[in-house]
Amino acid sequence: MQETLTNFYSHHLGHDVKILTFGTHGQPLVIFPTTLGSYYEAKDRGMVESLRWFIERGFVQVFCPDSINDASWYGDIHPKFRVLRHIQYDKFLTEEFVPQIRNNTPSGRIACCGISFGGFSASNFAFRHPEMVSHLFCLSGAFDIKSFMHGYYDDNVYFNNPVDFMPNADHGDLWNMKIILGTSNWDICLDGNLKFSEILRKKNIPHWLDVRGDIEHDWPLWLEMLPHYVSML
Repeated sequence: MQETLTNFYSHHLGHDVKILTFGTHGQPLVIFPTTLGSYYEAKDRGMVESLRWFIERGFVQVFCPDSINDASWYGDIHPKFRVLRHIQYDKFLTEEFVPQIRNNTPSGRIACCGISFGGFSASNFAFRHPEMVSHLFCLSGAFDIKSFMHGYYDDNVYFNNPVDFMPNADHGDLWNMKIILGTSNWDICLDGNLKFSEILRKKNIPHWLDVRGDIEHDWPLWLEMLPHYVSML
């Protein structure tokens, strides 16, 4: 399983973004880390190893970009600038990084996966840019960032908060995306997933709400989920 570390310079962010890549070809699968997780988290936690069979056979090529959550949502700055910093990260993804990998597949679209708060990163990207995404896997995902805003709200918050903008979204590709919301009975994000599934249901957007048994919001749950979801590619 080939592993490559890249320092990808982003003009939008003004610095390098470290990206770990596993495999050489196949459906591009971007894995976003948890809250303050880094580009090596999916490898260190066994997530990449759980996908070895798919990577070695060229079914998927896995990309693990670093996050900037410590400088955006968790930064010691005014909420207005937290969301503006995230918008810069979104531009890094849409204008710099994803265009480099999306043509690895005939559809020109990537699959993306987010774990816990990474579920926000993945879902916000996918739902804002559905023309770039074929599959979305949210593992105990979060979908609401208002708790980081401390009462501040503007259009930038609205358009980067899936629970707010999705009820009014009308991009045709949203109905073509394969969406899985994975959670469990003991998941601290269960309620958020149930509510977000209802938003999608009311819009008749096809998706699978996968509620697993009595297992907590932690890596054993996610290591069980992701190989199953990837097998459905």
